[in-house]
Amino acid sequence: MAIISQRDLFSWEDVENLGDLERLQLVLENLPDEKLMKKLEKDRQNGRDDHPVRAMWNSFLAFIVFQHKSIESLRRELSRNAQLRDLCGFDVFRTKNVIPSASAYTRFQKKLLEHSKEVRSIFRSLQRLLQRSLPSFGSMIACDSKAIHSHACTFSKKKEKDGRRDLDADVGKKTYKGIRQDGSTWEKKVSWFGYKLHLFVDATYELPLAYALTKASSSDIEAARVMIHNPHNASILKQCNLFLADKGYDDTQITRDLWDSHDIKTVIDIRDMWQDGEPSRLLPDQENVTYDYKGTVQCHCLKTGDVKNLAFCGFEKKRKTLKYRCPAKAYGSSCASCHTCPIRDSIRVSLDTDRRVFTPIARSSYKWKKLYKKRSSVERVNSRLDTSFGFEDHYVRGQKKMELQCCLSLCVMLSTALGRLRQKKPELMRSLVKAA
Repeated sequence: MAIISQRDLFSWEDVENLGDLERLQLVLENLPDEKLMKKLEKDRQNGRDDHPVRAMWNSFLAFIVFQHKSIESLRRELSRNAQLRDLCGFDVFRTKNVIPSASAYTRFQKKLLEHSKEVRSIFRSLQRLLQRSLPSFGSMIACDSKAIHSHACTFSKKKEKDGRRDLDADVGKKTYKGIRQDGSTWEKKVSWFGYKLHLFVDATYELPLAYALTKASSSDIEAARVMIHNPHNASILKQCNLFLADKGYDDTQITRDLWDSHDIKTVIDIRDMWQDGEPSRLLPDQENVTYDYKGTVQCHCLKTGDVKNLAFCGFEKKRKTLKYRCPAKAYGSSCASCHTCPIRDSIRVSLDTDRRVFTPIARSSYKWKKLYKKRSSVERVNSRLDTSFGFEDHYVRGQKKMELQCCLSLCVMLSTALGRLRQKKPELMRSLVKAA
């Protein structure tokens, strides 16, 4: 917490309860920002101290917590709300220059950008604190990207920066496809000018674990690879057992790296990248067993030609194989070629047959489908960023400023959860608006 060393004898807390300010107080009390505060104070040294560093930092966090669209909106709130000024650490009895000017906030933001490493370290510190407080925190990771629109002009002949245009952002495109109830297909193309926020989220508690901000045109797969190999995320991957993602992250290298290097099982949806007219392939060393691109293993009756799904019997870690059993033996179903079938009882399918199709959790199993539903946790975190932190409508320009905004928003999310746990109110852990 950025502690205010000296408080006035009179406090607004003595007049009435904090009410909605309780959320801001919760964040300020649980944010490990002392290292950043000392560096900012050292930078200021003997300079003008009209508005203390800690008060500026606390008010900057209030900008995030109370969903202000602009600094001017925050300044208006500070000018009419003495309770908020007192909580942030400003002098409530001051008559001149009570509220920092807009240029003062601009200079303070530049200072924060100079100390971006310390700001990011706050996020990692919160993540470690939650790992100690929450059982199995980080054991199940959900991954996804979020489009962040930049509301600046898309193109401009001028190339110099003036703070009004966004020269870092570019255009991103996404295509969504699906099948209607009548069997027809639909396709929707979406484009935006701005950035992408890539997130690793704990699928159980719906809290962020790691993030990366890139331009809108960047690849989801490439960003995920970079995050996986980032040394700062090593502790997260060490705790993880499952990695969930949609088909946008369907990549053999991601699946291989997570399992071979970290023993993390992947539950990633798959795209149909086989050639047209190729519904299945023959399994190596098998006469009548095939598999499709979704990993469904089937046997073909040698006499009647009937096709049946083999029963999945689990993953053998030491052998790195998936075990499947004859459906006639597993379910007691009839089979005309039961006695002459090459499959006497069961078969083993090596992961190396196709690392993209065959994963430690079989795609055709009920367990895979059940786990994949938990991937929606990252969608809810994305929704909170839009609704509770104002990412749908903002005035942020530039990638560095946007990364700072994303980092502070995620820090507020984690510190709120940590504060609720310390208050022994875990039911409010994900509530970013409701006061206790």
